[in-house]
Amino acid sequence: MKRRSAMKIAAGAIIGGGAGVLTLTQAFKPEPLPEKKPQKLEPGKSENNWKYAYLDPAISGQIAYDQYSVGSCMYASFYGVASQIAEKFGGEYASFPFDMMKYGHGGVGGFGTLCGALNGAAALIGLFVGDKKMRDSLINDLFQWYENTQLPVFKPRKAVMDYTPASSVSHSTLCHASTINWGKASGFKIDSDERKERCRRLSGEVAAKVTTSLNSFFNDDYVTVYQNNDNAGTCLTCHGKEGKLNNISGKMDCNSCHTKSVAHKLFGDVHYKYMKAK
Repeated sequence: MKRRSAMKIAAGAIIGGGAGVLTLTQAFKPEPLPEKKPQKLEPGKSENNWKYAYLDPAISGQIAYDQYSVGSCMYASFYGVASQIAEKFGGEYASFPFDMMKYGHGGVGGFGTLCGALNGAAALIGLFVGDKKMRDSLINDLFQWYENTQLPVFKPRKAVMDYTPASSVSHSTLCHASTINWGKASGFKIDSDERKERCRRLSGEVAAKVTTSLNSFFNDDYVTVYQNNDNAGTCLTCHGKEGKLNNISGKMDCNSCHTKSVAHKLFGDVHYKYMKAK
C-alpha cells in the first residue's frame, strides 16, 4: 500500500468518527518488544580483586538507614554494604574512600537525576561484578524493582523520626520524579522532615535489596526478572535500535517524563508504518 493510500484510509477513519479512528490505530499498531526469558546468572572469574561475602540484608538496611544523616542517600546505600565487607576483610577494603559517594545526594549534586540510593547500589554491583552482561542484568532488575514497587516499607530498629512514611510507586528511577510521586501520595513538601525520613528509609530498603541480589548471585542461584515495561516496550518498537527511527536508547518507563500528543495517539502508528527507515 502506498503512502497516499494510507492517508486516504486515515481520512476515511476520521470521517467515520471515533470507532473508525480506533480501528485504524489498532490495525497499524507495531508489535511491542517480546518478553524476555528469565536467565540464570553464573558468576565467573572476577575481573578485579574485590571479593564479596554473604551479608544479612537487614543489617545492610539498618546501617544504610543510620548513615543517611552522614552523607545522604548514595553514600548510605553504598556504605551499608561496603562497610561490612571492609570489616570482614580489612586491608584495601578498609581504606576505601567512602566519602566519594557523597556526591550522589539529591539525584547527583542536587540535580534531580538518578536516585542516589540506586546510584550507590549500582556502584556496589560494579565493584563486585566484573562481567558487563551480568552487571547490567543485576542493575536492570534492581532499577525495575524500584520503578514498580510500593516503597518504602523498610522499618528500622530505631527510627530517627516518629513517623512512618506513606509508600508510593515511583514509576521512575529519577530522584525528582520519585520524590514528586511520593509527595502526591503523602501530601508533604520536598523540604519537609517527613520527606527526609522517607528517603532515609528508602536508602535502607535499597541497601537491603542489593544485598539480597548479591547474595543470590554469588551463591549461584540468581535468576533475572527484568521485562520490557509496557510503555518502554511500545515506544522502543519505533524509537529503539531495531525501529525505523532508531533515536532512543533506554529501558526506563517513558511515561514518567513523556506523554503522547493527540496526533501521536491517532496517527503515529499509521505514519510509522509507511515512513522510511533512517
